[in-house]
Amino acid sequence: MSLPAAFLQATARLIPQERRFDDPLSTLAFGTDASFYRLIPKLVVRVESEREVVELLKLAGAHRVPVTFRAAGTSLSGQAISDSVLIVLGDNWNGREIRAGGAQIRLQPGVIGSSANAVLAPLQRKIGPDPASIASAKIGGIVANNSSGMCCGTAQNSYHTLAGLRLVLADGTLVDTEDEASVAAFRASHAGLLAQLAELGRQTRANTELAAKIRHKYRLKNTTGLSLNALVDFDEPLDILSHLMVGSEGTLGFISAVTYHTVPEHPHKASALLVFPDVESCCRAVPVLRQQPVSAVELLDRRSLRSVQDKPGMPEWVKSLSNGACALLIESRAATASVLAEQIERIMASIAEFPLEKRVDFSSDPAVYNQLWKMRKDTFPAVGAVRATGTTVIIEDVTFPVEALAEGVNRLLGLFDRHGYNEAIIFGHALEGNLHFVFTQGFDDPAQVARYDAFMGEVAQLVAVEFGGALKAEHGTGRNMAPFVELEWGREAYQLMWAIKRLLDPQGILNPDVILSEDRELHLKNLKPLPAADEIVDKCIECGFCEPVCPSRGLTLTPRQRIVIWRDIQARKRAGIDTTELEAAYQHHGLDTCAATGLCAQRCPVGINTGELVRQLRGQQVQHNGTAGWLAGHFATALKAPASACLQLIRPAACSARRAWRAGPPVCISSSARHCGQRPCLKWRSR
Repeated sequence: MSLPAAFLQATARLIPQERRFDDPLSTLAFGTDASFYRLIPKLVVRVESEREVVELLKLAGAHRVPVTFRAAGTSLSGQAISDSVLIVLGDNWNGREIRAGGAQIRLQPGVIGSSANAVLAPLQRKIGPDPASIASAKIGGIVANNSSGMCCGTAQNSYHTLAGLRLVLADGTLVDTEDEASVAAFRASHAGLLAQLAELGRQTRANTELAAKIRHKYRLKNTTGLSLNALVDFDEPLDILSHLMVGSEGTLGFISAVTYHTVPEHPHKASALLVFPDVESCCRAVPVLRQQPVSAVELLDRRSLRSVQDKPGMPEWVKSLSNGACALLIESRAATASVLAEQIERIMASIAEFPLEKRVDFSSDPAVYNQLWKMRKDTFPAVGAVRATGTTVIIEDVTFPVEALAEGVNRLLGLFDRHGYNEAIIFGHALEGNLHFVFTQGFDDPAQVARYDAFMGEVAQLVAVEFGGALKAEHGTGRNMAPFVELEWGREAYQLMWAIKRLLDPQGILNPDVILSEDRELHLKNLKPLPAADEIVDKCIECGFCEPVCPSRGLTLTPRQRIVIWRDIQARKRAGIDTTELEAAYQHHGLDTCAATGLCAQRCPVGINTGELVRQLRGQQVQHNGTAGWLAGHFATALKAPASACLQLIRPAACSARRAWRAGPPVCISSSARHCGQRPCLKWRSR
């Protein structure tokens, strides 16, 4: 179904044409996030101001048009894609303000997580959440997914370090919980909504069985469903509202700014690797370590260690470990070197009675601890690098009660064997009982889809029903686990989530089918194809880690999007579909404007340099030979000509534009008009 004409006309008046995309190339490019789902939006809108978000939501409500918000698109569960309107953050959402000497920081949703930490680093502070994607993920997504990570645990996630929130509700209402005037106006205009939230909180706290279940669930690392803990942790309705927004994945409102209580970033650290002879002894050590001054304890099963043992820089002893070995990578941090030494002594004394197959003692030498952490961080890309072309890499994250961690690991290993996932590995944040398991999966025939369905059904029963754990610990519910939310939480809690959704989004226009869905087979629909395109890029898992460093980001396509489009072109050709129009658009958006710097390879988990593909495709275009020949004979002229034609070269002091050479005159690939005060001219070479 097409979008209403009145909505499109009103949107066109609100958003300039250069920030509205409905062409086949753009919508396909934005139809991908880091998950294994794909939805093609009918319209992509790049927003640059809060006012635009407010007005778009008013329009969406008036015309009942579903919308989805997107920051970096590193989401793993399908929460950043849409088949309706996709609202993407532009470049003007990077505001940051340090408060109280670094004890707090106010951030807009477009700030990349690692950038926030870079601002705080001189003050020896950081934000609490530390997802593995922190160098790419943006604050909007980190809060909306309640992302955590290796050191974050449950105490330092967005929910528990939230100091304030500025948000836009589904009806376009703006409220800032740190602005007294804004709060007063909101209390007056939305008294009914706040009263209903307060009543939901009272009813939930009075229901002792349900309240106890909620408290138990959030003692674990848990992002399945909406944040019901807000109803038992707070009685002030505005506090309930702001904490419900955390982990809501864009289904309850738009987060315009967040203020965090920051946490210490201690300068002294050391890491050790302890290899136990079996899973049982390894997991029995975890509750002991929870009582010690450790900042991270990462579990790696033998399969994950085997996946990296042949990589360059890995120690030889990894290859000789027994088949049942299981390791713990431990890190401790402190404000001073002497305190760190005391902590290490306490940690090692606490587990002195445990049998060890191999021990790498605590070291603060960067060469040693970086090698140990490289072992942990390379596990995910190691599986991606060996997957068969056409399959995808799936990374799930579940939580077992820590006391049941050993049995949980062994039961998961049994499921891998029963369903034929021989390449699957397990690693995770052991202190929280949070396990990631990674496997490869094809979706190109019904048998493979049925296999995946059967496997995930058994995983859900194992984790949520038998062990009372969480099906999503930190990656968010998304589309992937939406059909299983009721299974995990039970009908009463599930209906409470729906009551919250209908209260805050009565028309159901905010990210429908994410977190809450009535479609019990949603996780098996809109599965993303990863067809063969070229050996250079076939290992791409479309995670988006490459995007922040791409020079043409914001002008045309990112490396991830270049690969997405080229894959689609090749798949269409094999199917006998005409690709003339798509390839013509790809010439400019995919090839002409790629800087081919190789920066993307530095961020890619599997080392893909998309620039290599671009250079290869350029080389195949024989029509460029004449231009290259002309350039070879008229190089001095080529250098002089653009200087008189491009305003950005006339005023270099005001320009930070990045330029790329291809077989012809230079091409300006500035990603923003602010570099020279004028809109970038994509045809200046011919003027």
